[in-house]
Amino acid sequence: MMSAHSLSRRAALGAFGACALAGLGGCAPTNAPAVQAAGPTSAFHIASIAVNTAPLLAEVGNPTAQWAQDSLPGQLAQVLAAHMAPGDPGGATLSVRVDSIYLGGGGFGDPDIMNGVATLSGSPARQAKVRAVATYIANPSDQALWEQALQGRVQALSQSFAYTLKRRWRL
Repeated sequence: MMSAHSLSRRAALGAFGACALAGLGGCAPTNAPAVQAAGPTSAFHIASIAVNTAPLLAEVGNPTAQWAQDSLPGQLAQVLAAHMAPGDPGGATLSVRVDSIYLGGGGFGDPDIMNGVATLSGSPARQAKVRAVATYIANPSDQALWEQALQGRVQALSQSFAYTLKRRWRL
């Protein structure tokens, strides 16, 4: 558990930036525009993330569906960190349904693909179909550690899904 006195990296950088700007405030000429602190980064806050892998489980089974279930919420929370407000009673729920995962043969000609739908409740409500792509380059150790290699590919797809959603919603 973090103590009340510890700061996140984002908070520490923000405090450092504010101190630097305050220190430079006396150097600005009187006709220079005032520096204003940035406002909230979004009009919505995500209170929770729900991932539904039932369609994926029916298609490919476990452990692939479980890997997506384990990886995707964390990747979404990390990529959308500026919009996260865990437990906020007025916050929205980001619901993601993973419909399919295709683990290709490797390289740019046959990439890994994850398809799904993301829905954001609340105001503004949003929905988007998401097709995430990740390129797999074979490694000699993949034959010996094939299960870890497959899990890593699903994690890479989860990260790609989160960034694709962020770009799709222009966040």
